Amino acid sequence: MKIETAEQAAPGHTNEDRIRITPNAVIVLDGVTSRTRPPDRNGGWYAGKLADELARLMNDDPLTDLLAQAIENLTGEHGLTPGDSPSSTASIVRWNDETIDALVLCDTPVVAFGQSPHVLEDTRLEDLRPDPDILRWKNKPGGYWVAEADPVAGHQALTTSWRRNEITSVIALTDGVSCGVSEYGLFAWEDLKQLPLGEVLDRIREAERGDSEHRRWPRYKTHDDQAIARISFTA
Repeated sequence: MKIETAEQAAPGHTNEDRIRITPNAVIVLDGVTSRTRPPDRNGGWYAGKLADELARLMNDDPLTDLLAQAIENLTGEHGLTPGDSPSSTASIVRWNDETIDALVLCDTPVVAFGQSPHVLEDTRLEDLRPDPDILRWKNKPGGYWVAEADPVAGHQALTTSWRRNEITSVIALTDGVSCGVSEYGLFAWEDLKQLPLGEVLDRIREAERGDSEHRRWPRYKTHDDQAIARISFTA
């Protein structure tokens, strides 16, 4: 098998996306900075800590349990407060000889390729975008869920499993890359199975620069951090 990754910070910013690779898993996170955070605890800090803790804990337990435990451990170790701490989206791909398991929390999708693409995505945040006070729905029933300081969020993640012999490759990617498919229409999911990952990131950046006033694709910021991992099981 073969694992490839590509990352790129939004121009003028520090990258808050994180990728970790273990012997049988890939973890992709997108850090989110709290409005009232201490200056040394931004989204990248939290995503990095969470990625490291997930990698340390990785075993055969349900992925939701692992994510909840990692959130609980960080909350206790660093005294994090629900609703007033940095947070992170999460995607995990884990495999053994027979099965590929995937987890998604918030807008960091996972796509598996077999005879056709299988997309695991959490749209709860996107479904609430029209609300101008969207933060009031964070980590609440009927709202959206993100890894922060409440381990309950780990059990709200979406999960699925595939038979390994039916899957050729899997990608996990933050919304700074998935937007190239879901919002900009630059690619189909199948394209991300084979295109050089650096080329994918660059083409998204080029498209965003051409729409710097956000007219073609309305969005909150011109560029976002980018991270993508691709696991090729038949390489």
